[in-house]
Formats: sequence, structure tokens, C-alpha cells
Amino acid sequence: MILAGDIGGTKTNLAYFSTDGDRLVLSTFKSYMSREFGSLNEVIDRFTHEHPASIHHAAFGIAGPIVDATSKLTNLGWNVDARDVASLLRLDSVGLLNDLEATSYGVLRLGEGEKIILQEGTPQPRAAIAVIAAGTGLGEGGLVWDGKRYRSLPSEGGHTDFGPRNELEMNLLRFLLTKYDRVSHERVVAGPGVFNLYAFFRNRAQYPEPTWLTAQMKQGDPSAVISTAGSEGKDPVCVQALDLFVSLYGAEAGNLALKILATGGVYVGGGIAPKMLRKMQEGSFLESFVNKGRYTDLLKRIPVYVVLNDRTALMGAAHYALVMND
Repeated sequence: MILAGDIGGTKTNLAYFSTDGDRLVLSTFKSYMSREFGSLNEVIDRFTHEHPASIHHAAFGIAGPIVDATSKLTNLGWNVDARDVASLLRLDSVGLLNDLEATSYGVLRLGEGEKIILQEGTPQPRAAIAVIAAGTGLGEGGLVWDGKRYRSLPSEGGHTDFGPRNELEMNLLRFLLTKYDRVSHERVVAGPGVFNLYAFFRNRAQYPEPTWLTAQMKQGDPSAVISTAGSEGKDPVCVQALDLFVSLYGAEAGNLALKILATGGVYVGGGIAPKMLRKMQEGSFLESFVNKGRYTDLLKRIPVYVVLNDRTALMGAAHYALVMND
């Protein structure tokens, strides 16, 4: 029995997996709101008391960097120590890995119905694979073949400096520098980034924010409201924000593909892409993805997929626990 976790700033997902040959079989799943707890150990304690089981291995994908088997969640503030978690579970050790490391392992186990092709391309066997995922933050990672199996690469690439490509994006950068000392890709390609793009275009608009939009943003998540309004064409500023978001997302996915030469494919995960799938399929994502000058032809040959399974990181953590103890 494997206890796996996907630990993020918004939700903490925990599950038990059993094995059937090479297959991982999900047996119990529970999702918790992260901010209702003071630590990961508190959530694990709740889960294991609600669902008692004899646990043999455990691994957790963490939304933050892992250093010396410890991590502080970037968008939450929890301090996680693998030794403390192992002690709680009465195990010799547990695995801690970056959330995009976990997602990367998870894409290895996706079925055909759990991903959608944006660009068919020609995947090269045993070549590097890139994974990018926008949600609460922007995660980036990848997989490389070590001669026996794929191994995931830890990364905090979403926090690299945002680089504008044209005059509009230069103006965006100038606007964001009035709000932040430094502008990373996560400031524009993540959930909160949608609102940043909206604020930029609203600041340039010649008419005030509609009262219905103001009311909806006060009642719910502003970025989600903007995304919906943009997808449905209800407000021109929301449309502009969503269009630029998708274009920037594609550009950074292409950057990542170049950085690790991901001729094995690029997987777009996270919670945002499936919700705006129609927008992702309209063309601006791929236009920005392949627009890399002399390397455009190379990018056109790389397969690009949108991951539909929202438990991919959880499955990847279970995969890691299994491989780590192989």
C-alpha cells in the first residue's frame, strides 16, 4: 500500500494506491483545503485516522523546492520535513519531490483518454520530455532517460524572469514593475497572472469596468471570473487578457522545450489548461510555442499535449514511491 500526496497552496490531495503488476490502482482519495491546517502532518494525521491502512511506502509532491529532504511551500508557508513525516507514518523514509517532478512522473502513466493532442509532432523515443503547469503558480519540470528509466528533473523555472517579446509586452512589464520589484513568468502565466493581465488592459481601456463584472469579482475568484468572461466574449478587456495569457503560456512552454530539448513531447498540466481548452486549441498557444526563429521547424516536430487527469501529480508521487523502493 502506497500513501501518495499532491500538496499545493490551495488543496492537499491524499490517496492510497495499491499495485497490480506494473499498474497503480487508486483505492482511496480525499482532498482537503490546505489553509484549514497548520502543517502537512496535520492533514496526514486526519487522513490516516479517517482511512486506517497498513502503509508500506509514501511520497509527496510539494509545491516548493526540496532541499535536504525539507521544503517550505511557496504559496502556503508550511515547512515540511521528510523525517518528521516518516516518523508520523512509522516508516524508515518517505519521498519528498517537487510538485512538477511528481506531475512529470505522472504523465508517464497517462492513458489515451487522459490527454488531448494540441500538436501531433513526431515523438523521439527515450528523448527528454517537458512538463509545464499553470495553476495557483507556474510549475515547470521534465524527464530524462537514464539508460533504464525516465527520471524527473527538479525545477523552479516558473520563477525565472519574464521576458517581453514585443512592444505590448514591454508595456506590460513596465506596468507590472509598478506593482512588483521583480516580474517572473509566474506573475503572468498562473491563476493570479490572469488578473494582472486584466488590470493591465483595464488600465489602458477607454471605458470603466462593467458593474456586473465588478460584482462577480467581489463574490468569487477574480481570475476565474475574468477567464469565464473572456471565454464567453462578455467583456473586451477580459478577452484581451485571456488571449495574451494563452499566448504567453505557449511562449514559455516553447522556451522550456528548447531548454531541455524536449523532442519526446511537451505536456501542459495544471488546473487552468483543461478549463480553457477551447481557447488553447484556437491557435495562439501553438503560434507562440513554435515562434522561435531558427528553431521554429524543430518546435513544430515536438508533440504537445494537454493533460486532462487532475490527479496526475498524485499518481506521479505514487510512481516515485514505487520506483524509489524498487
